[in-house]
Amino acid sequence: MTAQALRSTGDGWWRPIPHGASKDAKHVLAARAVRAFADGFVSVLLPVYLLEFGFSVIAIGAIITATLIGSALLTLWVGRYAHRHKRRLLLLAACILMATTGAGFALTSQFWPLLLIAFIGTLNPSSGDVSVFLPLEHTVLAQVTDPQQRTALFARYSLAGALAGAAGTLAASFPDFAVERVGLTHLGAMQGMFWLYGLIGALALLLYRPLSPAVEAQAEAPPAPLKESRSIVYGLAALFSLDSFGGGIFVQSLLVLWLYQAFGLSVTTAASILFWSGLLSALSFLLPVPISTRFGLVNTMVFTHLPSNIFLILVPLAPNLAIAIGLLLARSALSQMDVPTRSSYVMAVVTPPERPAAASLTAVPRSFASALSPVVASYLMTLSTFGWPLIIGGTLKGAYDLLLLMKFRKLRAPEEIVASRS
Repeated sequence: MTAQALRSTGDGWWRPIPHGASKDAKHVLAARAVRAFADGFVSVLLPVYLLEFGFSVIAIGAIITATLIGSALLTLWVGRYAHRHKRRLLLLAACILMATTGAGFALTSQFWPLLLIAFIGTLNPSSGDVSVFLPLEHTVLAQVTDPQQRTALFARYSLAGALAGAAGTLAASFPDFAVERVGLTHLGAMQGMFWLYGLIGALALLLYRPLSPAVEAQAEAPPAPLKESRSIVYGLAALFSLDSFGGGIFVQSLLVLWLYQAFGLSVTTAASILFWSGLLSALSFLLPVPISTRFGLVNTMVFTHLPSNIFLILVPLAPNLAIAIGLLLARSALSQMDVPTRSSYVMAVVTPPERPAAASLTAVPRSFASALSPVVASYLMTLSTFGWPLIIGGTLKGAYDLLLLMKFRKLRAPEEIVASRS
């Protein structure tokens, strides 16, 4: 591919779907969107729902941690054994698990059953995707697209998730509306939202069902455990874990809880803030495509992500709520621009047979790391309403940016190397 051809991949970056995207890619994008909508309202409602049952902040942090640890273990299993199973079948099984998770949370109010369901199920307390769906969908998208379109397709994948997730956070205000206009109890309305989460799992299953045999591994290059790319993947996994540990300290559910404690915000107000935050993140997902084409994937990841972490550190220092919200929104406009480039980069620097293992093994440590930090954050929140979790999280994520630049700036994607030689 020539330099001119590579530059052309930045053309049309604003299109909702990349030119020439396959039907399989469109099905995955649609499924990502409906799942993100469910994740959006659950991440806001989960802490409030658990407060309704009288759970302490520590107990809520434990349940959030259980969701992340369970997702990490399931994702690890996918990384080790997915090559033995059809990718389409694994996605359908994950949808059934999602439907069961929603029903379980709607029917149960005791701590230990909820902890178990959270551990086994697919609940996502963060604004991003940390579930078992992630490595499977990444592998499918990398399989069905050309290398020169890969970053653009991952950008649309992130865009679909962010837009739908933002709409989902806004939908989290429905229980307040139902109490005022319909006469439902607040608890009953929130239980209905968990039933909706389960139904969306069934809808995702219908979207994955038409996936063609093209999403499966090619006979000449079957998926394999990591071999020649092992050191690269382990290095990336370690850095991604640092980033995720920092991000886990203020996952969206805990951010809602902090806003509630520090400013006394209602669920409806918090949902509105997170909606605009998610919308700004969504609008930024397409920009990395032309930027990375010009400056490279690693540079795009670092120099868009680092300023967002500075904004985050400043949030607790804001003199009033308006400035705090402004800083959160400014952070959101930049914080997710590294997501499509990071996904594309991982798929680019490993061999095609290693992609399922690489997608999983870069996701699993991130999930484990983010699972540990909510307990730390919830403990800090019992000591003070000051935003120590945001300062600590922003500092750790900033350190990740600098280390990523130092270690991987010279390891470029193959298409970048070809372009530089043309």
